This record gives sequence, C-alpha cells and structure tokens, in this order.
Amino acid sequence: MCDHPAVLYVEDEPFSRQVMQMLLVRGLGFKHVTIFEDSTDFMTRVENLALKPNLIMLDIHMQPFDGFKMLHLLREHHDYRQARIVAVTASVMNEEIELLKSAGFDGGIGKPIDQNFLPEFLDRILNGEQIWHVT
Repeated sequence: MCDHPAVLYVEDEPFSRQVMQMLLVRGLGFKHVTIFEDSTDFMTRVENLALKPNLIMLDIHMQPFDGFKMLHLLREHHDYRQARIVAVTASVMNEEIELLKSAGFDGGIGKPIDQNFLPEFLDRILNGEQIWHVT
C-alpha cells in the first residue's frame, strides 16, 4: 500500500460521511481524504482535486449520478481507467453484487461499514486485490 494514499469518498448520507471521515483520518491515520456529499458536477470536481485519489469509494445510490454512472465517467477518463474504485452499498443481494462486479468495480463493501475489517479491506484493495465484503 502507498504510504499516504489519497482517498475520495462520495456519499450523500451525513452520518455515513462522518463515520468514514472518523475511521479513515482518526482511526487509520489517512492524511488525504476528500468527501463529496453528492455527485453534482462529479468529473469537474474530481479533476480539480489537489491530489489524484489512489482509492475512490462510491455510494451506489446517489443523485444526480449513481455509483454506476460515476464509475463509467471515471473509467472513460484517461487518469482513472486503472484507478481502484470500490462500491459502498447497503444492497448486498447476490444479483446486485454480480451487477457491481460486471460493471467494473474493483471491490465492494457493505453498509454499515465493518470497522474491524476496514483496515484489511483498504490494504488489500490498494495492493491490487479485488475484494467483496458485503455481508
């Protein structure tokens, strides 16, 4: 894993944003965390980030662009074709997970976030592994 990975988390639920911020920054010591509260002007905002994220975590149920659309926009952009992009979802049915995999996500993590598993999950994703922890 890179020493100080930059993380982008896109989440519209205030409590989930607060928990993830706390887990990443206070709990795991991440220094570069950006959180978008919606997907308005998504690619413009991504392109204007001071640091290109090593990991992008997308809530699937967002407005105006859902996680699938944001993934598609990122994969079309030359800087993000190989980015590590993870789905964050409360929808953990088998058919929904298969949709996430076939769409091109590198992994998925279910809500509520399992804070005991999060460090291992992030380490494995950032080291190139596809991992699905959505139970």
